[in-house]
Amino acid sequence: MITKAKKQDAIWRALGDPVRREILDQLAGRPRTTGELVAHFDSLCRTGVMKHLEVLVSAGLVIVERSGRTRWNHINPVPIEMVCQRWVNQHVKKLARALTRLKSIVEEDTHSKE
Repeated sequence: MITKAKKQDAIWRALGDPVRREILDQLAGRPRTTGELVAHFDSLCRTGVMKHLEVLVSAGLVIVERSGRTRWNHINPVPIEMVCQRWVNQHVKKLARALTRLKSIVEEDTHSKE
C-alpha cells in the first residue's frame, strides 16, 4: 500500500525535472500522443520521452488512454492541486497574513503621524 507521504514524494520527484514539467505544460493545452511529445523534444529520443512519461504516470500526473496503436497522454491535475493545497497554499496563507498585518501597522503609523 502506498502511503500519502510516498505518493507526494513521487509527485515532487516527477515535478522536479524540467523535461517532465515541459511534458505537463504540453499536456495542459490538450491530450497529446506519445509521438507528438517525442516530436516536441529535439534533444530526446522516443525512449527518453517514454522514461519521463513513466515517471509522470507512476506519480499519477499523467493518465494514458490507448486507442488502437495510439497512446494518448492526458494530464491529471488532481495531484498537482493536492500538492498546492498541502504545501503552496499553506505557505502563501502565512505570507498573506504577515503582509496584511504589516500593511495594517504601516497604515496605523501613517494615520498617527497625520
